[in-house]
Amino acid sequence: MTNQTSITEFLLAELSAVRELQILHFLTFLVLYLAAIIGNLLIISAVLFDHRLHKPMYFFLMNLAIQDLGTVSVLMPKSMANSLFKTRRITYSGCVAQVFWFLFFAASDFVLLTVMAYDRYIAIYNPLQYEMIMDRKACMQVIVVVWFSGLTLAVLHTSSTFATPFCSNVVNQFFCEISQLLKLYCSKDSLGCFGGVSSTGNLFL
Repeated sequence: MTNQTSITEFLLAELSAVRELQILHFLTFLVLYLAAIIGNLLIISAVLFDHRLHKPMYFFLMNLAIQDLGTVSVLMPKSMANSLFKTRRITYSGCVAQVFWFLFFAASDFVLLTVMAYDRYIAIYNPLQYEMIMDRKACMQVIVVVWFSGLTLAVLHTSSTFATPFCSNVVNQFFCEISQLLKLYCSKDSLGCFGGVSSTGNLFL
């Protein structure tokens, strides 16, 4: 068995071994990525520069667009690069960074959606006091909590995931997904933050 410090890179799963399909995958992901980038940038620009949209709902929507930008930027460029250059490799530090940033944006996304639901609840059921409750100060406090919650969850889950030795560097996914990384643990008794039991018996490649 080889411990975690011997692993300097991981091998991600290929969506296809056929070169033509790899190019098709790159082009498809490129179109989707550019569409996501342009769409979310338009939302952010509209909210920033249109004073009529300086309201809590649109402020939260702008932050949601930022989170979506972050999520797709963490996953898709590396997958596109691997398909274009016909490789499966991602460095150990790159995998750590990918897990951290994906969790950061995804966790913040879930918290923000909850906040947006509460915002609509107040607007519908308590409209007369809505502007008093959801004023500028309250919105800023809420959004700080949203981003801090995502940061806290990302730090906890990432540090827990990479604190246990790996016995394989082959990830059965096109990005560093925690559930797939848990399967590479050396110990049968190792538990991730999500409570899953890791699998064993894989040799380091």
